[in-house]
Amino acid sequence: MALEGRTVREGVVAGLIGAAAVALLILVFDIAGGSPLQSPAILGSVIVKGIRDPNLVTVSVGPIVGYTIIHGLGFVVVGLIAAFLVAAAEREPAMVLALLIFFAAFEVFFLALVAFWALPVLGVLAWWEILAGNLVASLAMLYYFHRRHPGLARSLIGRWVDVVREGIVAGFFGGAVVAVWFLLYDAVRHQPLYTPALLGAAVLQGLRDPELLIPRLDVVVGYTVFHFAVFAFFGIAVATFLLAAEREPRILLGLFILFLCFQVFFFGFLQALDVHLAGALPWWNVAIGNLLASVAMVTYFFLSHRSLGTRLLERWTED
Repeated sequence: MALEGRTVREGVVAGLIGAAAVALLILVFDIAGGSPLQSPAILGSVIVKGIRDPNLVTVSVGPIVGYTIIHGLGFVVVGLIAAFLVAAAEREPAMVLALLIFFAAFEVFFLALVAFWALPVLGVLAWWEILAGNLVASLAMLYYFHRRHPGLARSLIGRWVDVVREGIVAGFFGGAVVAVWFLLYDAVRHQPLYTPALLGAAVLQGLRDPELLIPRLDVVVGYTVFHFAVFAFFGIAVATFLLAAEREPRILLGLFILFLCFQVFFFGFLQALDVHLAGALPWWNVAIGNLLASVAMVTYFFLSHRSLGTRLLERWTED
């Protein structure tokens, strides 16, 4: 009984953390878009009042409070299910797979629910805003469960916990360096936030002609989330290489290829979007940003794995 009480308590807390994470991110998007509390007002009007046209919605306390309550209760239900799956995983480790599948299904379900039940709001609430909110909520809830059950994660995936953490930190450094470089470049050209606005419009809104760009702060915020997520995944990939290199130092040579691919990838990505879009961003500007990010990430990894270089030389000498 005590165990079930603890599980329920953790589920409620995790759900409230997830709900707060989504609410905070959507609030940031709304403020950046110049319409504070617009999203909960629209969703609340759809749910509480049955209004299907976002243009008829006015920001008022009733729909916002109503949606906030429903929003919180929905996430509490999600948190409770996740908490019981975590408790089950402590008895049967294979249940961790069910937990991960549950969070993946949670992402798809909520996006499909909004698209099916409240399709008109997608004219105001972009799909990527909904997806980013749920992704942040999932990560926040998983982190909470990890903090409450550190032994579970370590017993199941061992050193991979450290690998993921190290990769995310390195990705954050790399992403921050690129963001600062583009911020300075845009400031010198007297076009503040032009680069993330252009890339955000291209990636999130499908813009292909730079001449049609209308900079929006909410799109900049959305692209920033996407930007750091990509760098986090790349950092995890590099950290995985380093884990393998601890067994065979010569694998470090593969990292040079990985970072080279990282440099080339962004150029190919822009060309794949549109040649005019690629022309709006000078190749040397992109190259400098990626080079600075690579230096920052390599420096961070070197400070964490100082012995690998020496071991590589020793293994090379032995052969």
